[in-house]
Amino acid sequence: MNIFHPLSRRASPFRASSSSSLKRGIASEAVPRPVPSIPSAPSTKYKTATHKVDSAHISERTQATLTRAKEYILPVYARPDFVLSHGKGSYVWDTEGKKYLDFSAGIAVNALGHADEGVSKVLTEQSQKLLHTSNVYHNEWAAKLAELLVTLTQKEGGLGYSTEKSTTDGNTPGVKVFFSNSGTEANEGALKIARKVGKDRWAANASGRSWDSKDCTKTRIACFESSFHGRSMGALSVTSTAKYQLPFAPLLPGIDVGKVNDFDGLSSLVGEDTCAVIVEPIQGEGGINAAHTEWLIALRKRCDEVGAVLIFDEIQCGLYRTGTLWAHSPLPVECHPDIVTMAKPLANGYPIGSVLIRDSVASTMTAGTHGTTFGGSPIACAVGFHVLSRLSDRPFVAQIAETSAYLSGRLSQLPKWFPDILQPTIRGKGLILGLGFKDEKDPGRLVSLARERGVFVLTAGRDAVRLVPSLNVGKTEVDLAVDVIESCLGEMQ
Repeated sequence: MNIFHPLSRRASPFRASSSSSLKRGIASEAVPRPVPSIPSAPSTKYKTATHKVDSAHISERTQATLTRAKEYILPVYARPDFVLSHGKGSYVWDTEGKKYLDFSAGIAVNALGHADEGVSKVLTEQSQKLLHTSNVYHNEWAAKLAELLVTLTQKEGGLGYSTEKSTTDGNTPGVKVFFSNSGTEANEGALKIARKVGKDRWAANASGRSWDSKDCTKTRIACFESSFHGRSMGALSVTSTAKYQLPFAPLLPGIDVGKVNDFDGLSSLVGEDTCAVIVEPIQGEGGINAAHTEWLIALRKRCDEVGAVLIFDEIQCGLYRTGTLWAHSPLPVECHPDIVTMAKPLANGYPIGSVLIRDSVASTMTAGTHGTTFGGSPIACAVGFHVLSRLSDRPFVAQIAETSAYLSGRLSQLPKWFPDILQPTIRGKGLILGLGFKDEKDPGRLVSLARERGVFVLTAGRDAVRLVPSLNVGKTEVDLAVDVIESCLGEMQ
C-alpha cells in the first residue's frame, strides 16, 4: 500500500515557519480556542518504517561525514548512521533528503524551533557589531537580559516573589544574575556561591570565627537520586546516577544523597553542616519525575532551619517549558529557592547559561570570586534577550498552554490502550512530558521505532520516554508525533 508519509523527502523544507505560525493568530489567554477532539482509538497509520538507515545505499556525502566522524571525534555518543543537514520550525532534514519531526528540540533547547528568522536576524546583526569583549568590560546586552530575567521573575513569580504580590510595594528584595556558557557551568557557579555562603554563615554563627578557617564544617552538599546536573566534576558529583559517576570516581567529597518526595529523610539529609541543596523541580534526564509541592515546602523549611542555600536546577524545566516562567513560579513562596539555574532554551541553541540569585545570597560574591571568559557575551545575550522576549509574550504563553493541554489529552489515552506496556500515569507538566514503561527495555525500543518512522523522541531515566518539543509546536506536529508513538506501541504489543 502506497501511503504518503508527511515526513517523506518530497515535503518542502521551508513549509513550516515559527514566525508564520504566530501571524496566523494565536488566541489570547482570556479567549482560548476550542480544544480539538481527541481520537477514540490508537493510530495504526505508521506501522511501516519509512526512515530506516540503509548503509548499503547512502550517498557519498553522508558516508564521508560518517567516516570522518569515526576517525576524528571522541566516540562518547552512540549516534544513528545519518547526518542532519538543515531544519525549519519543528522539522529537520538529513543529507539523504529525509524529513524528521524533532519532538526532542535538541534536548529541550530549540524553544523557537530550527532556523528561526528572528534568531537568525539577531545573530547576523550582532555578529557584525560586537561578538566578544570578555567580562573585563560592560556590554549593553548582558545588562538588558539580566534585567529582563529579574523583572519577569518579579512579575510572574519565583525566587520568593509571589504572583499575587506587587513588585512595587516598597519591600521588594533584589536579585542578581551571573551568565555562563552552559547549564553545567551555571550549576558549578551556584554550588560555588552556596559553598561560600556556607562558610560565611558558619563564621557568623560564633564569635572569633573566620570564613577561611580550616575548621569550617559547613561545606556539605545535598542532592537527590535520579538527578542530572551536568558532567563536569563538580556538577557530576551531585548527579547521583551510577552510569554517569562510576567511571570518574572518586568525585567531590561531602556529598549526601536523598530521595525526592521523601519527607522522613529530610532531617538526616540536610544537617547543620549542609551548605547547599540542589534539586530539579521536575527531573528531566532522570525520568520526568516531579517534586511534590508539600515536599518542596518541607525542604525549604529544613534549609532555613540549618542555614543551607536551596538551589533549583531549572535548566530543562524552566523558561516556560511547564507553561510558566519557572516550574516553581506558581508554587507557594514558602518553597521557593535562593538560586535558580537555567540554560537550554534561553538562546534557542546558542550557548548560554545563567544563575539567578537572591541578594541575600549574592552579597557574598565580590570582584574576583568567580568569573568566565565567554559567559555573558554580547551575541549570546542579544539572542537570549530576543528569545526570552518572545517566549514571555502572553499570546505565546497561551499557545503553550493550549498545545500542552492537547498533547496531554492525547497521551492520557495511551495507558488505557496499551496497559501491558505503559505505566498508568503520564509524567510531567506543560511541554515536558514522559511516558513510563513497565519494561525498562521498552523506552529505547520506542525511541528507535519512532525514529525509523521519522520522529525524534528521547529516553529519560531507566523507564521513560521524554517528549520535549519546541515551545511553538502546533497541533499538526502533536498529531503526527502521537500517531507515530501509537503505531509503534501497537507494533510492540
